[in-house]
Amino acid sequence: MDSIVIIGFSAAILIGVSLGLIGGGGSILTVPVLVYILGVDPVLATAYSLFVVGSTSLVGAGTYMKKGLVNYKTALVFAIPSFIAVFLTRKFLVPALPDPLFSVGDAIITKNIGIMVFFALIMLAASYSMITAKKCVDCDEDKPVAFNFPMIALEGSVVGVTTGIVGAGGGFLIIPALVLLAKLPMKMAVGTSLLIIAAKSLIGFLGDLSTQTIDWQLLLIFTSLSIVGIFIGSALSKKINEKILKTGFGWFVLVMGIYIITKELLAI
Repeated sequence: MDSIVIIGFSAAILIGVSLGLIGGGGSILTVPVLVYILGVDPVLATAYSLFVVGSTSLVGAGTYMKKGLVNYKTALVFAIPSFIAVFLTRKFLVPALPDPLFSVGDAIITKNIGIMVFFALIMLAASYSMITAKKCVDCDEDKPVAFNFPMIALEGSVVGVTTGIVGAGGGFLIIPALVLLAKLPMKMAVGTSLLIIAAKSLIGFLGDLSTQTIDWQLLLIFTSLSIVGIFIGSALSKKINEKILKTGFGWFVLVMGIYIITKELLAI
């Protein structure tokens, strides 16, 4: 097996480990690993990422479901508009994007460059969320859930479109929405978020089956290794401080985001 492929598959395990350690964030690295290490086309990589993220999140959600830490009513309210948005985005919007997207003078912004830069901007937002995250003082486990239906539905639609374009789970957007709008306690917000991400990502992937040629061998190996990483990360999470991990990972994602933006813009 080629050394580059070994590095790529090793990175898949690390992605799963990070998901198991901090309950999110690892999926933001899936597209860069697929594109820069395994040489997958950026548009196809976002499709692969949906499958990887959906499958790994489903495994994580199962753990929370067993503990009763998933609010199914909240998941349904958030998920329906998100499901519709992500499916339509993958089925119609992404294939319809022109290539090149636009040009500025002699600089031509291709579809692949545009997707990677947009993805990097999402990474910067994710890193800021992880670096500056503070413990929610109002998140009482015993408080009744208070729904803000219109805002939850709107947030679901926005996250669905974002997920559809960049192939990331969007947990850094979903969890704050569930805490602030549905008043869920943090642990239940994480469990509910994983269930939403799993269903949303896998439904989004269905929109690619008719428009993309899938290398199932690569995808299933990568996904399996990521799932192995989740179990490793979950075991390690009991021994490592979550706040330190999340902050450190946030800085790593920040550096990665800046690197991608620099690399793609220099290629113009």
